[in-house]
Amino acid sequence: MKCSFRILFAACCLFLAAIPGLAGEDTITQVSTIDALMTGVYDGPTTLGELRGKGDFGLGTFAALDGEMVLLDGVFYQVTSTGDVRKPGPDVRTPFAAVTFFKADRTVPLARGTDFKAFTSETQRNFPTRNSFYAVKIIGRFKMVKTRSVPAQQKPYRPLTDIVKTQPVFDLADVTGTMVGFWCPSFVKGVNVPGYHLHFLRADGKKGGHVLDFVVENATMEIDDSREFSLILPDDAAFDRANLEPDRAAELKAVEK
Repeated sequence: MKCSFRILFAACCLFLAAIPGLAGEDTITQVSTIDALMTGVYDGPTTLGELRGKGDFGLGTFAALDGEMVLLDGVFYQVTSTGDVRKPGPDVRTPFAAVTFFKADRTVPLARGTDFKAFTSETQRNFPTRNSFYAVKIIGRFKMVKTRSVPAQQKPYRPLTDIVKTQPVFDLADVTGTMVGFWCPSFVKGVNVPGYHLHFLRADGKKGGHVLDFVVENATMEIDDSREFSLILPDDAAFDRANLEPDRAAELKAVEK
């Protein structure tokens, strides 16, 4: 009887792994490219319900660029342009997102007083190689976290570089919460953000946004090594017409930082 159960369980695992809609552990699944978002491709091809089948952790934005996305412990949060947070439904769409099933491979303590710049330079030594992807979760208390979000846009869509010139910025002092994000290698330039890309959610789930800066009070970073990367390209006219050939590294730096 036990042997039969093991065989049945193994068969079920193989069946689930073979389903096209499901992503495995250590796989980052991404919708569209960062350069497409930069040019104004803001109509989402993928629903949150579909995206949830690809991961329980991640970040992104929403259709019409309506706020910043945090996916934490399987729950989607939408940080609006006021800095407040709501939980969007499964039919809401995304034009850009990256998700994974998070499972930490190692945990690293962060020194008190560490800011985003120091964090960027000091924590990369914990990566076995700079030629792979890492999902990162930072949990703890921060002296401050500076975040931003963006309001929903109307067509014709403007480039992201124009929109962030008037972006709402939020200074959260003495705050506890979680940062979710990814570190990507330099060779993904144009596809994702090389280096760190982080979004924040306050512990009470009521504030957050795209992380611009922070200072650690007491926090740890969990790292999930990710050796597989899956890209879903939008099947729509706006993406097909977008000019994705120019090097937008300087524009991206201005937008992300």
